[in-house]
Amino acid sequence: MATTGKSAEQGTASADAAGTGAESGPQDAPVPAVGQERIRELEAKVADFEDRWRRAMADADNQRKRHAAELRAERGAERARVAAAFLPIIDNLELALAHAGADPTAVVQGVLAIRDQAVQLLAGLGYGRDDESAVPFDPARHEVVAVVDDPDAEPNTVTRVVRPGYGTGGGQLRPTAVTVAKPRG
Repeated sequence: MATTGKSAEQGTASADAAGTGAESGPQDAPVPAVGQERIRELEAKVADFEDRWRRAMADADNQRKRHAAELRAERGAERARVAAAFLPIIDNLELALAHAGADPTAVVQGVLAIRDQAVQLLAGLGYGRDDESAVPFDPARHEVVAVVDDPDAEPNTVTRVVRPGYGTGGGQLRPTAVTVAKPRG
């Protein structure tokens, strides 16, 4: 009898599977030694990748914690720098209060000097004072608190600054509160 190249065992397994309708899966077949070696190799690679992934996640978490701590420290240092810059203003206010019984015009002049000192400090921090009038209304700089009928002013022009603004563009602490001339028409 001629053989077709299949072993008797394989032929029987195929006949059994064909006769019962059940399919034989990879878990049923014996794994050759070469395949087991490849599986161990792949399992080792998976374990290595898992280890690398866990280390990368731990490094990322440590970096996040370091960054948060550095950010807290930098914010504290910046607050301390700004507070220290205001100390001379407080000192000058206390001097003005100590001399409150003196000549009232001298006290007013001292308070004006202290205000100018505070404005210069804010300008040094990047928040210059914006208190111009008779300029065109700019919604990026100005907040309209009233519209007035002023025949001497150009339409949509700032007629009066109610409260000065500080800063410009994206670095604006607050807009300038203004009254604006009513459009003619």
